[in-house]
Amino acid sequence: MPWFRKTENLWGNCSPSLSIEKGFLPKWKYIYNAEQDSYVCPEGQTLHYATTDRQGYRHYKSDSEKCMNCPLLAKCTKSKAITRHVWEGAKEQVRLNRLSNEGKWIYRMRKEKIERSFADSKELHGLRYCRLRGLQNVSEQALLTAACQNMKKIALHLSRGS
Repeated sequence: MPWFRKTENLWGNCSPSLSIEKGFLPKWKYIYNAEQDSYVCPEGQTLHYATTDRQGYRHYKSDSEKCMNCPLLAKCTKSKAITRHVWEGAKEQVRLNRLSNEGKWIYRMRKEKIERSFADSKELHGLRYCRLRGLQNVSEQALLTAACQNMKKIALHLSRGS
């Protein structure tokens, strides 16, 4: 999540997405140990770092010999491995921001501010369908629509001020 910078106190906001496979333990049941860069399963076994793939996911694998007699073996992971993205720390911070009181307030305000602007663009400014074809032409139409909306806001703001 490149837009999240802790030093600038920016708030990212993302929709919750949990992809839990039916019959398996969810990832949050495994505890991440940042100091040792490993995960600990609910039964107390350590999953050590193995490799990082090209998409930026770090793979943590368990010792198959230790897991043979585990009572949760059938509910464990499919491949006896857990993945963690290199930006997982930032993703977790964004999730905590979203669940805080201020984050919930910001998410509620989004309906009134952002979504309304898109609705106005579609209904009042013809952005529902593009009149021209091609990326350049569609970009120009979107920018002109945004410029029109901004001019309307400025005019409304100036009329209220006088």
